[in-house]
Amino acid sequence: MSAVLTENESVRFDRERRAEREAHKLEKRLCRLVGQAIGDYNMVEQGDRVMVCLSGGKDSYALLDILLKLKQRAPAQFELVAVNLDQKQPGFPEQVLPEYLTRIGVPFHIENQDTYSVVKEKIPDGKTMCSLCSRLRRGILYRVADELGVTKIALGHHRDDILQTFFLNMFFGGKLKAMPPKLVSDDGRHMVIRPLAYVPEHDLVDWAAHRRFPIIPCTLCGSQENLQRKQVSAMLKEWDRKHPGRVDTMFTALQNIVPSHLADGTQYDFRGLTLTGVADDGGDKAFDPQWPAAASVPGLQVIQI
Repeated sequence: MSAVLTENESVRFDRERRAEREAHKLEKRLCRLVGQAIGDYNMVEQGDRVMVCLSGGKDSYALLDILLKLKQRAPAQFELVAVNLDQKQPGFPEQVLPEYLTRIGVPFHIENQDTYSVVKEKIPDGKTMCSLCSRLRRGILYRVADELGVTKIALGHHRDDILQTFFLNMFFGGKLKAMPPKLVSDDGRHMVIRPLAYVPEHDLVDWAAHRRFPIIPCTLCGSQENLQRKQVSAMLKEWDRKHPGRVDTMFTALQNIVPSHLADGTQYDFRGLTLTGVADDGGDKAFDPQWPAAASVPGLQVIQI
């Protein structure tokens, strides 16, 4: 057999090498971003038993996959256990996750609860199911966490999920509120972490394709095309397409809150504000220095005060 590659074989070989390099770069980026989030928020500590909530979607598969990689090199020793809530949706392929988790050697627990029937009974056709479904899932997972003796509950929400929630709360709830990377549950008994908090969704899409995860679609709410979250997601993707870097900047803004320049009297004492007679470099400015000078913005009238 000739050792000389044909032109088609050479092209295919080059394509495969490029794909391999890109996948390696993506893996390094994902590990770096997840590791950074874990470090910034002290998400995982020595001796933790972390429950990874696995839905069968790309995000939770990637979360487990990256945590397994970090577990091999992290200075802190911790355990992972994967948990799936089988909600008894019609046609749910219940064998997929057990087979996958057995193959990769991860301890797991499948919790069987028919929340599907409850949601379908309580929510009229055409109405958003996410809120009730989420509450039911959360309560069940907290109970399972107690039974398994876990110290942290890891969810697969990524950077774009967090920003979508921020805009949904602002547009429809009248609150500046998002998903925090780390929180204590309402009952005060469970620590919830989101190690993918810094990861953009498009990286997770690429990683899922590279790793060929056996994705299970959500037939309960995934077909609800008019969900406000999907509309906000489309808005963010359009912004990112037209203005690269804008979504990154918005997420950074969530980490740089200035209560004195908002309007919430419970977070800043506007009523008790007094004159100090001392100049404040961070004070009476609407925009920070990195913004363009007002005079350079076309159509903007500058008023001297």
